[in-house]
Amino acid sequence: MNDKLLRAGLGVAALTLLSPLLAACSEDEPKLVVYNAQHEPLLKELAPEFTEETGIEVELRNGKDLEMSNQIVAEGKASPADVFLTENSPAMSQVEAAGLFDELPAGILDVIPEQYRPVSGLWTGFVARSTVLVYNTEQVQEADLPASLLDLAKPEWKDRISFSPTGADFQAIVAAVLELEGEEATKAWLEGIKANGKVYDGNNLVLEAVDSGEVEVGIVYHYYWERDRKENGDVSDQSAQHYFTGGDPGAFVSVSGAGILKSSDMKAEARKFVEFLVEKKGQQVLADSYALEYPLNPEVELDGVTKPFSELQPPQVNVSDLDAETVVDLMTEVGFL
Repeated sequence: MNDKLLRAGLGVAALTLLSPLLAACSEDEPKLVVYNAQHEPLLKELAPEFTEETGIEVELRNGKDLEMSNQIVAEGKASPADVFLTENSPAMSQVEAAGLFDELPAGILDVIPEQYRPVSGLWTGFVARSTVLVYNTEQVQEADLPASLLDLAKPEWKDRISFSPTGADFQAIVAAVLELEGEEATKAWLEGIKANGKVYDGNNLVLEAVDSGEVEVGIVYHYYWERDRKENGDVSDQSAQHYFTGGDPGAFVSVSGAGILKSSDMKAEARKFVEFLVEKKGQQVLADSYALEYPLNPEVELDGVTKPFSELQPPQVNVSDLDAETVVDLMTEVGFL
């Protein structure tokens, strides 16, 4: 046989033998483990963009805010998570209080306005949503809506309001009321809206109930109404959104958080992931997604929604002080949980 052909044949044979080994090595490369309590479709859209940008593979483990924060606290230093993402910030506060977050670099923190990250620097916000009151436009005029979210506990709103108390969204709103008004006032407010309101299992059901006229108003976040209006308007064509102003608890902006676990053995990769979340490219991916959540990087805007982020008038709260444990206790005592 020609020596050249022989060498070529041996080369092909060697590559053929080596290919399974290369594949095995590739499969065995560690992945960045993200405990994700944000919307699963959103991260399934963002994670491949990050991988394409950096070459770092991501494994998403999805769950709910407090479910995952409780899991991280239980796992402690043995947690396999490198990064924790939440939909609302009280779950971040729980992990922070347990001392399980690593400090973030200033280059990441400085991208996000101070109001939307804790003073500790142990995690950061990356997107947000605004509390709103959706109302049936055939049953109530906006001018007749309450001046404050707290007014919904008054007798005149008996049988006219709705909300979904079992979800992390509503519990974050309660956490803001607790931080702003104190425990006694929050308990009284919860008792008032319980007496006045109709409970639904999910914010989309609240939206549907308001739009159908089953109930006049509902407490949700802005993106539920905005998404439906953008998609088809099936459960938003007979309703509109009312934004509270002047720092009222009803103007609360809930922050989705991102933090790196102290126990991570991929801290450099984790920092790149969180950096991608807050920098312009990642924020633009979030802004362009189905989610319609507000990016927190001031360089990126969410287009096509009722109210721009710059026009919101949220109350000033320290996101680390939003107390999930006391909220659960209060809501259990009142009978919501």
